[in-house]
Amino acid sequence: MKRTRIKNIMMITTIAFFLLASLLVGPTTIQAEIDVEAESAILINADTGDILYSREADIALPPASMTKVMTEYLVLEAIEQGEISWDTKTEISEYAYSISADPNFSGVGLRLDNEYTVKELYDAMAIYSDNATSIALAELVAGSEGEFVQMMNEKAEEMELPEAQFVNSTGLSNSHLGDNYPEGTDPDADNLLSARSMAILAYHLVNDFPDALEVSGTPTKEFEGHEMLNFNWMLPGMPGHIEDYAYEGLDGLKTGYTELAGYTFTGTAERNDTRLISVVMRTDSRETRFEETEKLLDYGFENFTSQVLFEEGFQIEGESTLPVAKGKESEVEIASGSAIEKVIRQGEEDLYSVHYDIDESLLNEDGALEAPVEEGLEVGQLVLTYDGEIDYGNITENQETITVPVYTTDEVEKSNWFMLILQAIGDFFVGLFSSIKGIFS
Repeated sequence: MKRTRIKNIMMITTIAFFLLASLLVGPTTIQAEIDVEAESAILINADTGDILYSREADIALPPASMTKVMTEYLVLEAIEQGEISWDTKTEISEYAYSISADPNFSGVGLRLDNEYTVKELYDAMAIYSDNATSIALAELVAGSEGEFVQMMNEKAEEMELPEAQFVNSTGLSNSHLGDNYPEGTDPDADNLLSARSMAILAYHLVNDFPDALEVSGTPTKEFEGHEMLNFNWMLPGMPGHIEDYAYEGLDGLKTGYTELAGYTFTGTAERNDTRLISVVMRTDSRETRFEETEKLLDYGFENFTSQVLFEEGFQIEGESTLPVAKGKESEVEIASGSAIEKVIRQGEEDLYSVHYDIDESLLNEDGALEAPVEEGLEVGQLVLTYDGEIDYGNITENQETITVPVYTTDEVEKSNWFMLILQAIGDFFVGLFSSIKGIFS
């Protein structure tokens, strides 16, 4: 009886201990880092560019047909600039026709004796991953695929895509093209992109040309009597058994496969006004690339929110003023000129702090602003600091630091000559008294 009583007391004590510990620590809201079965992967917020997850994201790998996202971008840019239109018609070259007629390549079966509109070619490229239509569009925009490849690499440099190399418009290996590989490229070369580069490219496409998602999000479409079935199984509304892979809010972006590249996929989905972009490279199967993408997107939507960490007009307590010399006031208030908003893990709000970085070129030798001081004078930056363990930074910035400008909130007029003389006399005697005091101390 006595042992039972002691055992019960110990059990109650143990339970009480864990309850107390949970109250002190608080609820665990941060999911552990996920394990993605891909050689390289990344997840970003498409609105802010914040990186939410990264795994070997800087390894340059063949992107296969994800290459076509750059082709899409340049075609859409040419339309925007008025160089071509959706209704522009073009014939198919012998080279494009030979690719279309090859059963080893995905194709809708283009005909040499027919003209096609840019819209028809673009839809076949974006929905059905058609290689011949990609080549036809490249030749239309640049005159030849070789010249189009130059445009691709120039745009990659402009977008600051690390580790990027484009050798053709399709994503095929140049060795697959026989003697038709683009002029100026190596016959055995492959397109190369890192997951980070692919995410940056997708970021630019969905933000610069959001209408592109209307096409990439189309499950099926007819092309000259042929039904094009999107290779993206995660689109809602896909027919047959693959509808099991449908993901709410997903409307793009591009799959890819070659023997060298493995199965790749750049996905994007929007939920509750938040859009995410994911990239997985070199996965083992069609199914795996979609399963791992679902894992990434779920992780992003369930564990991250965009929050205003510090409001516009924020002042650091005890540091909200700067001294002013030769003014009617001896100091002036300062505050942030805009809010600091960032996508963060839920539960990590308290891991962010800020400090001032004041522009010392505006201060005199005593560390003060000299009157007159205008209201709205930019005097420095409010700098955000993260004290947590994992921060992947932002995909659009080389620097990891987030700052907003700090301004004066009032004006300080310069004192008149009489008051300046009195201040000078006062400063003289204060200095003299300090010197005398120092002698006798």
